[in-house]
Amino acid sequence: MAQPFEKFVYIIGAGFAGQMLAKELKEKKIFGQVAAFIDDDPKVIGKEIDEIPVLGPINHFVSFLRRTDYDEAIIAIPSAPTSRINEIYQVLKNCGFSRIKILPTLSQVIEGNAHLIQAREINPLDILGRTPVTISLKESLSYIRGKRVLITGAGGSIGSELARQLLSGGAERLYLFGHGENSIYLIDKELRILQKEGVGEKATIVPIIGELKDKEYMDYILSKLKCDVIFHCAAYKHVPLMEENPVAVIENNVFGTKNILDAAIKAKVSKFVLISTDKAVNPVSIYGASKMISEKLLLDAASKAKELGLDSDFMFVRFGNVLGSRGSVLPLFMSQIQTGGPVTVTDKNMQRYFMTIPEACSLVLKTGGVGKNGFSYLLDMGEPIKILEMAEQCIKFSGLEPYKDINIVITGLRKGERLDEPLWLEEENPQQTEYPKILKLTTIKESFKNTTLDELIKALYPICYFVSGKENIYRNKELLVDIIKNAIYKEGKK
Repeated sequence: MAQPFEKFVYIIGAGFAGQMLAKELKEKKIFGQVAAFIDDDPKVIGKEIDEIPVLGPINHFVSFLRRTDYDEAIIAIPSAPTSRINEIYQVLKNCGFSRIKILPTLSQVIEGNAHLIQAREINPLDILGRTPVTISLKESLSYIRGKRVLITGAGGSIGSELARQLLSGGAERLYLFGHGENSIYLIDKELRILQKEGVGEKATIVPIIGELKDKEYMDYILSKLKCDVIFHCAAYKHVPLMEENPVAVIENNVFGTKNILDAAIKAKVSKFVLISTDKAVNPVSIYGASKMISEKLLLDAASKAKELGLDSDFMFVRFGNVLGSRGSVLPLFMSQIQTGGPVTVTDKNMQRYFMTIPEACSLVLKTGGVGKNGFSYLLDMGEPIKILEMAEQCIKFSGLEPYKDINIVITGLRKGERLDEPLWLEEENPQQTEYPKILKLTTIKESFKNTTLDELIKALYPICYFVSGKENIYRNKELLVDIIKNAIYKEGKK
């Protein structure tokens, strides 16, 4: 069916990424006609690339473009810093472009594999925070080539991005593990579309619906999958919700982690990377406590692997918040803005360390390749960002004025929250490694006040799982919280 109008696409950036997009757009004519490249390089301005004129410079020339409401701009400068992307976005928006897409700053793009399918609508994630570090995925994923890789929580924000980037690693099989059928269906479908459009390599993708909390099942499934590498991302993460459901978070995050660690040792998995969080540092929430215990379980598994003489590396990687994850503040702010506000911020002084999801995942994948058994790693998160300032930036991104068009309301801290999230304990003493943005922590195997890890697990088990003779404490959340407080906090106080 013919289009009722002629749509023009302007590609911002005449480098290899822009040229690859132009070539694909020419082949798929239904997406519009490439009218021009817009670039800042005086060496190419005024010339033609594949019969497409190169105009510029960007900041001065955009206002002269012939434009309709249907026309589209695609920012194809994957190496540009965040500040420059913000400038270009503002120029395009001020000149009347309402359809603005961006080619993400992923390593696959920088390494010469730009595809039209990777272009997406620009959003606040692209103009907030620092410029992500560039990681050579093809180089850092060499340890994945020909291997079988399992991602738990593959439908979540971190797990799904790991899966996207792992397409470039040459894995033999990519297992997408999760207990939510819809999220696994969506990432499985997305990866197959990416592969069809030429993104990454032809790994066999295997979706798996399963339950970490089922120990026998985890032993069974890992014995069958024969995976070489595991990235354990699955966890309940929503802090206020988990405060209301403490037994569920310990059952899933602690015992789920213990089950897959035990199964991984039995299956002689060569690499196991646990995704951890800053909330595990001196935790004030049940979620944070569950991740602290998970870190200790990981280190205990590393010791067991060594005792058994396995050629395995068990490690954890800790980092702060990621921009745009499900349940994080950015999607919440944008939905509040779309309904006319107000935007809610818990405290004007609250601040967090932020990193984009793609950058965090690239660094996690890098750490998985270079990390050693029993070691603890921390991603360099840069400087913290005020949540209030982020709310104001989201409102401005939407073309509105804070406090005038959209109000910001301070609601107060919720249970389990604190104003600042420390990234490490003083005794962990983070040290630079030879790899940018990856720090090594001094490993602390035991840090419980009044008990050992084994004693703590034994005390928590009959609360999370039904044990004959201990029916009176099954699902007793008050007892569970008291046990954890007594283990983690001196004199049992938070």
